[in-house]
Amino acid sequence: MGTIRLTTAQALVKFLDNQYLNVDGVETKFVKGIFAIFGHGNVLGLGQALEQDSGDLVVHQGRNEQGMAHAAIGFAKQSLRRQIIACTSSVGPGAANMITAAATATANRIPLLLLPGDVFATRQPDPVLQQIEQSHDLSISTNDAFRAVSKYWDRVSRPEQLMTACINALRVLTDPAETGAVTIALPQDVQGEAWDFPDYFFQKRVHRLDRRLPTAAQLEDALALIARKHKPLIIVGGGLKYSDAGNALLKFAERFNIPFAETQAGKGTIVSDHPLNVGGVGETGCLAANLLAKEADLVIGIGTRYTDFTTASKWIFQNPDVSYLNLNVSNFDSYKLDAVQLLADAREGLTALESGLQGFENHWGGQIELSQSKLLKETQRVYAATYNTDDFIPEIADHADREALFAEFERLTKSVLTQSSVLGTLNEQLPKDAVIVAAAGSLPGDLQRVWRTKDYNSYHVEYGYSCMGYEVNAALGVKLAQPQREVYVMVGDGSFMMLHSELVTSIQEGAKINVVLLDNMTNGCINNLQMEHGMDSFTTEFRFRNPEGGKLDGGFVPVDFAAIAGGYGCKTYRITTLEQLEAALIDAQKQTVSVLFDIKVLPKTMVHKYFSWWHVGVAQTSTSTRTQEVADNLNVHIEQARKY
Repeated sequence: MGTIRLTTAQALVKFLDNQYLNVDGVETKFVKGIFAIFGHGNVLGLGQALEQDSGDLVVHQGRNEQGMAHAAIGFAKQSLRRQIIACTSSVGPGAANMITAAATATANRIPLLLLPGDVFATRQPDPVLQQIEQSHDLSISTNDAFRAVSKYWDRVSRPEQLMTACINALRVLTDPAETGAVTIALPQDVQGEAWDFPDYFFQKRVHRLDRRLPTAAQLEDALALIARKHKPLIIVGGGLKYSDAGNALLKFAERFNIPFAETQAGKGTIVSDHPLNVGGVGETGCLAANLLAKEADLVIGIGTRYTDFTTASKWIFQNPDVSYLNLNVSNFDSYKLDAVQLLADAREGLTALESGLQGFENHWGGQIELSQSKLLKETQRVYAATYNTDDFIPEIADHADREALFAEFERLTKSVLTQSSVLGTLNEQLPKDAVIVAAAGSLPGDLQRVWRTKDYNSYHVEYGYSCMGYEVNAALGVKLAQPQREVYVMVGDGSFMMLHSELVTSIQEGAKINVVLLDNMTNGCINNLQMEHGMDSFTTEFRFRNPEGGKLDGGFVPVDFAAIAGGYGCKTYRITTLEQLEAALIDAQKQTVSVLFDIKVLPKTMVHKYFSWWHVGVAQTSTSTRTQEVADNLNVHIEQARKY
């Protein structure tokens, strides 16, 4: 056995550079590169190793630790979890900044390798700069906070521990059932310690993504369940997309004429125009899917973890005889809703179902086509919704003083654009193969309800964690994953202000992204939520503090987002009309640098929900009559919802 004398950090880099993933016979380098922000906790260890010999790993310079980690998530998600970019930070605040991204990755089942620097293993210089000291436990550092949001966590306190840490990290990162954030904390002194590593640790490793086959017993149970049902509805989750099982879905659905609805993660697996694709389902679902969901007597969930938005808080499936069949590679997810479990890869499970099901006939009749027709008409209606001063009623018709609200907005912005009409123009004009990216606020709801996908894997919405600030940063990762496609970020003003650091990195990398910023001077989604549930507008609009009452209910705070992006070096467009938007979209396709569309849209003009309900915590006693009515209504819906 030969050995190679390397520092811990050098050995880590050499190991990562030799990891590959084999999917269906196609071998891909698994770790494409590493995002880095260097500080005293990692610059002289991992930084030195990367400077000396990074192999084929591409080193990217991040601007914010959370931002660069979101970019890494965007890269892995768009790559269907088959390739990753790792992230390294310094100790302390740099590491802590990545915790939100770790949670985002784990909630969405996306592989993310985090390599935060840590305090000294020897403790000789303690407390070092940025170190947290806990008097009851000196072994605790900032990095222990990653335990709650990581699928695998380790701390390398001696060089020889690196080997098992790395092997287990790759075990989890390449496992579709267990993947998520993986954290390996690296004490800064240990990073630089040398050790004689066995040369076989650095051999090329090919991790196989083996497609799990269903057992005969589970398949028999699944087929028996389907055979005795009449109105099945398939839910397409992210797991189906990551499995690349779209063709298997079509064979199964088309043979038995079974409609399929989409989660946020599953949307874009099959284009929207397919006659069996009834669109998004649940709280942010569309008209077609939610109409059918109420009558379905069998829900076949494929690769979904059944969030409360997918099931409308376990309320939307109202058929008293409804049953659930869960095809999932994760045993944990397959057990949800007391379902019959089919523990298998999505593609293999669908193929087995299609082969084994004989003589099945559903009773949907013309309902699928009718629901599709209603959805198309509704989509056209909201896309055509424009402001009319005489009789305009916005899609969100709550108790806001709309006349005063719209007048103030128009005076400040010179715009009366509606959000839904802007989305309609975008949906019609963007290139067919363009990828749209979104995550939080009202836009994911609008997009799941009325956005028509035209190409495979063109819809990239993070809604497992709904993390404000994901959008712009993840778009960089999407562009790095698929540089041949135009990438359009759909983001509200609130999320943009939350975090957009890697917009600068996109310019540095020559990785053009298109930021479509819809500014309504409000955290509009939450403003709608509070007013829908009996409150008045309270600290969700972006308003100056009023010296008279001392509250944040003065005038709107206007922001020139084009000026911000222009300062970074972006090409920018200020847009207040659809004609300006159309011209800007054409011009932007000629640009080679990242662009930002600063679009002012009237509040309350997003798309309203369709026949759904969301269980949120509301005050059970209040001085407000409206709030009390909401509490009473909540209790009615809870009685109709499944209890677990």
